[in-house]
Amino acid sequence: MSEPVISLTNLGYFYRPNQWALRHCDMRVARGCVFALLGPNGRGKTTLLHLLIGALKPCEGSLVVNGRIAFVPQLFEVTFDYTALDMALMGRARKIGMFSQPSRADEEAALAALDRFGMADYAERPFGELSGGQRQLVIFARALVAEADILVLDEPTSALDLENQSLVLERISALARDDGLTIVMSTHHPHHALAVADEALLMRGQGDYLFGKSCDLLTEDNLCSLYRAPLRRIAFEHEGHEIETIAPILIPAKTARDHSQRTVGAE
Repeated sequence: MSEPVISLTNLGYFYRPNQWALRHCDMRVARGCVFALLGPNGRGKTTLLHLLIGALKPCEGSLVVNGRIAFVPQLFEVTFDYTALDMALMGRARKIGMFSQPSRADEEAALAALDRFGMADYAERPFGELSGGQRQLVIFARALVAEADILVLDEPTSALDLENQSLVLERISALARDDGLTIVMSTHHPHHALAVADEALLMRGQGDYLFGKSCDLLTEDNLCSLYRAPLRRIAFEHEGHEIETIAPILIPAKTARDHSQRTVGAE
């Protein structure tokens, strides 16, 4: 096997002494794969992402990253009225230098990246006027322009409608499949992880992690235990393809009310 692009061994981090946010975490991420982090709030997903991008330093254990990382945050707001092209060009900052101007080659690279994500026609549009899904695609373009090896995505489909969720997930798969990028993404949607992730880490608590292939790891038992909510993994055929997805079981209010009334009546 080739050397993993990310390797965690007994990794731990605390914000206050003896109050660990993350501890005894082990995982390996192969080059060119999509890797999903899943778990309820407060289990260390964001802490782990910040460790990966170097914003935090481990308190114990080791973290090895073999490649250049670009980070795509969950929400991206800007103070100034930058255009979509300006935002994409920021990915070249490391090459351009602090007091230099972007070259024609830099602009062409940024425009090509925007075009790759279907955003070339919005190049001169103010970033703040774009929809949430369009902003996310521009930030993906910026990461591509940075010539990163690894993209770290914090809930990349957060606050997006269904159409844009599908579009972003499709682009994530394409970046790994066609460009050989390694993608690490946190998500609250296990069906997204099942659809695009090769491997996953289920973060159940300090020192309690499950790591493996997503198709094997994302079982009903594991997910019901992780989220403490009923879910079902469902297989069906769609346009000639065998599809599997994961759906939460939500009992309609009227059904629950009728059941409660029948139970009271029986007593």
